[in-house]
Amino acid sequence: MPNKNYDVIPRITSRCRTANISDAETQTIHKHTDGFGTLIRDIDGWLLAEGTHLRPYECLGAHPINFDGVDGVIFSVWAPNAQRVAVIGEFNQWDGHIHPMVLRHEVGIWERFIPEAQIGQSYKYELQDSRGYRRIKADPYAIKSVLFPHVESVVTSLPKKYIQPQSTLASAPLSAPISIYEVHLGSWRRHKHNNGWLSYRQLAEQLIPYVAEMGFTHLEFLPISEHPFDGSWGYQPIGLYSPTYRFGSVDDFLYLIQTAHQYHLKVILDWVPAHFPTDEYGLVQFDGTALYEYADPREGIHQNWHTLIYNYSRYEVANFLAGNALYWIERFGIDGLRVDAVSSMIYRDYSRKEGEWIPNKWGGKENLEALDFLRYTNQIIKENCPHALMIAEESTAFPLVTSSVKKQGLGFDFKWDLGWMHDTLSYMSLDPIYRQYHHQQMTFGMFYAHNEHFVLPLSHDEVVHGKGSLLNKMSGDTWQKFANLRAYYGFMWGHPGKKLLFMGGEFAQEREWDHDTGLDWHLLEPEHDGWHTGVQRLVRDLNHCYRRYRALHQLDYSSWGFEWLVVDDHQNSVFAFIRRDANNHEILVVANFTPIVRHNYRIGVHHPGHYQEIINTDSHYYRGSNVGNRGAISTQAIASHGKEYSLNLVLPPLATLYLKREQTNDDI
Repeated sequence: MPNKNYDVIPRITSRCRTANISDAETQTIHKHTDGFGTLIRDIDGWLLAEGTHLRPYECLGAHPINFDGVDGVIFSVWAPNAQRVAVIGEFNQWDGHIHPMVLRHEVGIWERFIPEAQIGQSYKYELQDSRGYRRIKADPYAIKSVLFPHVESVVTSLPKKYIQPQSTLASAPLSAPISIYEVHLGSWRRHKHNNGWLSYRQLAEQLIPYVAEMGFTHLEFLPISEHPFDGSWGYQPIGLYSPTYRFGSVDDFLYLIQTAHQYHLKVILDWVPAHFPTDEYGLVQFDGTALYEYADPREGIHQNWHTLIYNYSRYEVANFLAGNALYWIERFGIDGLRVDAVSSMIYRDYSRKEGEWIPNKWGGKENLEALDFLRYTNQIIKENCPHALMIAEESTAFPLVTSSVKKQGLGFDFKWDLGWMHDTLSYMSLDPIYRQYHHQQMTFGMFYAHNEHFVLPLSHDEVVHGKGSLLNKMSGDTWQKFANLRAYYGFMWGHPGKKLLFMGGEFAQEREWDHDTGLDWHLLEPEHDGWHTGVQRLVRDLNHCYRRYRALHQLDYSSWGFEWLVVDDHQNSVFAFIRRDANNHEILVVANFTPIVRHNYRIGVHHPGHYQEIINTDSHYYRGSNVGNRGAISTQAIASHGKEYSLNLVLPPLATLYLKREQTNDDI
């Protein structure tokens, strides 16, 4: 077998360029590749060149087919500047002389039908690039890829299109409860005996029932597109169309998604159209030119991650990416995509100093091509998969991220509220004695809460790179840390906005997340005195409460759904607000962020009645001190806070209360 060291080597000889091919072989090539309409149809070629083919993966890549009564595989790859391309693989002993491809000049696509190729066999493309150098490349459209001992693409059939159930198609996400459990599949849990990964099927058996029992509505997977470096967590993919083989086959991944749906969990996939790594066998200098990336390093190199930025101005590149978004939703049943690093896409000066970036044609800093790409992608998703959620990780104040494309917005359904996350975590890290001076950090989010459709994220980014765990961000001793975290979760689940929590946060993992090991599940054992079990119970109850009561989610993005009752009690670090649904059902949320019990704390309310304490984060059940209002309290006809009626409450230390007002006939 030839040496499979696929680094770039000096120029190919002219003999290799033309290859020694028999007359019979030449006739076979002509029969199965010169009739271009029988491989890639004219209309498909036109749409691919125009960048408007909705499903380019159905044309490009490797596709098993019966061609004129002969079983084989059609291979197609876009490499317009290559001088020669051949398919190499297990079916030809990796010999580039045997199966050269033919170029369809008008679209820059090389094609070849190979009867010898079969499903399950590995292959690559051998190119003589624009400068005459030999390059070995994995298939950008490969449905399956393997990394070791060599990076190879694998011939695989496309998964069948997923048929969404009618109940999913009728969903209204803005008014629905959305509580997302964010997971890195390689480190949620590991095999105890060898620290090995769980397979997709083992994750289906263990992860899915756990998340459902915990009351989450959605699972979000960190990127599962094939990636060579474990430490990138999937955010530097080389096989955008390939579910990583680390955990099993394409069918195994489909089984994981289907199991989630059986448990009524929806699945969101982290998607990375912002950049790609510089591994030689990937997209970099694919045909000897900057084909997928910008040629100028001031546009094409991502300085934070030393990766390459997609050239969104090329129709074929934008089509490659937009088609990939539709691919995951249509072929795997993914229920939504969280688009990574949107800020780095839309700003040309992102992480660049003056003089290190190129303005757009109007002299501005926005990447107009990237904005067009995002709008186009969101538009085709909405037109073809209206049930799917598109979520932006966007950290700036760029306007109209979640407005429709028709209204000049970017067309996302939701945007991460990273400002809320930073402000509130900063507040919670303070010693309670100093919180009175930073009161606005907990209230500022409501000044802009209705500008976009926000998700409140406590993601993996907050528990890595020396930031510590969520628990260790809290101030105080052990008791205070756990009490602070419970109170914070209560405040978050009561606050307008959908919820996201990274794995381990639900049971207060103590150490920083490590992608090479599983979570510290042993913390839930009895010898840890119930501290972590208490937090886990609280998160479960918060999720179920959040889903049960529409007041906590139905009007997240309406001013009627939220009202401050106590917003200015700096000295006591107390906050109180009403959450309300369309039928005037109310839940009162009260948070005390000091370790002092507040007796006789009076809060004015609109309506008289009986209030049931449905959540108390200081409950003994959650490992708290069990201070509260004995489960319920009634209003008094005593005016307070400009209202005719009031509640005289006991506020537990470092705790959040939810009080549900019983509705009367007068409310209807």
